Amino acid sequence: MAVEVLELHHIGLGMGNDIADRTRDYYRDVLNLTQDAGRWHIPGIHGYFLDIPSDVQIHLLGSDGPSPYSKGPGKDPVENHIALAVADIGAAERELDKLGVEYFALDNVASPDLKQLFVRDPAGNLVELHQVGLCRCRKSLRAQPATGANE
Repeated sequence: MAVEVLELHHIGLGMGNDIADRTRDYYRDVLNLTQDAGRWHIPGIHGYFLDIPSDVQIHLLGSDGPSPYSKGPGKDPVENHIALAVADIGAAERELDKLGVEYFALDNVASPDLKQLFVRDPAGNLVELHQVGLCRCRKSLRAQPATGANE
């Protein structure tokens, strides 16, 4: 068996804090991407979530040096990565254990109830796995603001 991946959710781009604002401006002003104003507060990580019309996001992740969530060399979730949603994060973790795949985990860092697993593919690319439906990546699924009677 293998991990059941359902969707590509975001591409994370790690960078120093000093360039995160300029990078956001670039993606907004040059590539016409909109900013997700509801980005979660992630202590110690400056950054932005940018929406792509195909219901995927780019996450700009600012940290000078290893992030506060680093689990050691090569185990920093703020590094460049892709994030994939899985059908069942618990089942995915059990499958990684069964297959002997090395990973590191973060619990409730970006959002309450969001467990994230990070693996490296054979080329060294960092891949995040998280439970479908528990992140902000898909704009089409975010709660829309209520409209009042006076609007």
